[in-house]
Amino acid sequence: MTDLTRALRDIVLLFERLRLPYAVMGGIAVRVYGIPRPTHDIDFTVAIDRQRLPDLYQSVRDLGYTVPEQYAAGWVDHVAGMPLVKVRLYLEGCGIDVDVFLAESRFQEQLLTRRRREQIDNLAVWLVSPEDLVLLKLLSYRPRDIGDIGDILFTQGQLDEAYLRDWAKQIGVLSKLEHILAEPPVT
Repeated sequence: MTDLTRALRDIVLLFERLRLPYAVMGGIAVRVYGIPRPTHDIDFTVAIDRQRLPDLYQSVRDLGYTVPEQYAAGWVDHVAGMPLVKVRLYLEGCGIDVDVFLAESRFQEQLLTRRRREQIDNLAVWLVSPEDLVLLKLLSYRPRDIGDIGDILFTQGQLDEAYLRDWAKQIGVLSKLEHILAEPPVT
């Protein structure tokens, strides 16, 4: 079992034990819906009330993870307009970051209703849908994200473009989506 697989298993089983609706996104989801690429962290969207964060932090500490001091003190970061907290697992001198995006927007609530159960390394996990993964990648829009979107579109074939356009408009990334969809597929 790789360190990343161990961390994925730990956190998925913890969220399920705590009955926290979650969906894996980021590079792990790209491995399922696109062309696998290296990733060194795990990204989740999780429905959790902020008042429960101290309990979550204690639960991850009980598993051997650390919680950076600023998060333990109550700070919540924002990335691409979404609230985020982090925990970390240190193994043999290396750290694995686990990014936990708090599902506090209508978009994040919607993506949790559309999540899909998939198998990753003999573990059943909830993943964002391919459409929602594309939308999340459009929010970040780094060169790696643009490449991931192309890989997802190539691998998945036809996605629900009406859903993509509707939510892309709502979250402010419609022009980016239209640009990506207008590009000819790479063969």
